[in-house]
Amino acid sequence: MSFEEYEFETRAVRAGQQRTAEGEHAEAIFPTSSYVFGSAAEAAARFSGESPGNIYSRFTNPTVRTFEQRLASLEGGESCVATSSGMAAILATCAGLLKSGDHIVSSRSIFGTTTVLFSTYMARFGIETTFVPQADIAAWKRAVRPQTRLFFLETPSNPLTELADIEALAALAHASNALLAVDNCFCTPALQQPLALGADIVIHSATKYLDGQGRCIGGAVVGDAEKVGKEVYGFLRTAGPSMSPFNAWVFLKGLETLSLRMRAHCDGALALATWLEQQPAVARVYYPGLASHPQHELAQRQQSGFGGVLSFELRGGRQRAWNFIDATRIFSITANLGDTKSTITHPATTTHGRLTPEQRNESGISDGLLRISVGLESVHDLRTDLVRGLAAAER
Repeated sequence: MSFEEYEFETRAVRAGQQRTAEGEHAEAIFPTSSYVFGSAAEAAARFSGESPGNIYSRFTNPTVRTFEQRLASLEGGESCVATSSGMAAILATCAGLLKSGDHIVSSRSIFGTTTVLFSTYMARFGIETTFVPQADIAAWKRAVRPQTRLFFLETPSNPLTELADIEALAALAHASNALLAVDNCFCTPALQQPLALGADIVIHSATKYLDGQGRCIGGAVVGDAEKVGKEVYGFLRTAGPSMSPFNAWVFLKGLETLSLRMRAHCDGALALATWLEQQPAVARVYYPGLASHPQHELAQRQQSGFGGVLSFELRGGRQRAWNFIDATRIFSITANLGDTKSTITHPATTTHGRLTPEQRNESGISDGLLRISVGLESVHDLRTDLVRGLAAAER
């Protein structure tokens, strides 16, 4: 059954499911490593690719396939490859599409571990990366080389919620014979659809909002049938950074409520960001929903909501930031995000702690910066918790 004619919320609940002969209403979990063939000839046809069907759960599993088809539908892609983590999704993209001698142009405003992956591990295989300011289109253009094959960015970025103009970068990438990959973790397809704006590949850490309750680790790559459906899939089939059937089932349940949750996250984050901006101890708030955000207009144009993550700069540096964190009672002190439970972290010593001081400075990650992911608790209670933090930071 095709779901292309249906709205986003319907596809988030229904797309991809194929019921078994048991007639189950909820999606089934297939916790099996292998599959039985009807004959030697059928086995040979499956392994050769002449006949479609399940072969081995490292790369073919019905539950994982349902998740892939549903997410592809929500993002508007032809194919999706589910992976064991968000970082595995980025690795699979690079390994499946690049070769030694190729060049990546990447935003500086990306997750710290992604920076390490590019600058350390991809470099070992002869793939060089140039990091540029995310919003500076001219800098992206200057960084392009004849060997450039991939543009990579997060928008909004982690943790400063900096945006990139996806349409403009897609045009530049394609004029440069390169692909544009967008990490859509902060927005999800409920708020932003990069493929419709010209991107070639969308990457997800399913661990975050796609799950929504902090239960499982997983990732995904979405794009066309050739680059993702063959090349990225080919790497996953061979190298095996595969999503487990149980995790895929959890993510399917998360997708069912994604649209509702993202609207609630956006409402809570905007309320807290507006309030924080009025506090004397806060030097600056980073949230695309604020009129003070330098790319507020761009956020209105390419997103249908502003997301559930915000960051703010405390006056006074690291110790005050730590005092703030330690005084909170509701916010969970964890580096994860996209959860129903609100979280708080100090990026300079957690998510971006592996970067050098120079790299953090270039990325705008100061010692006074705090990032919060706004969950689904009462906004009043969360604001009260932030008041505790502010009081402790001033001591």
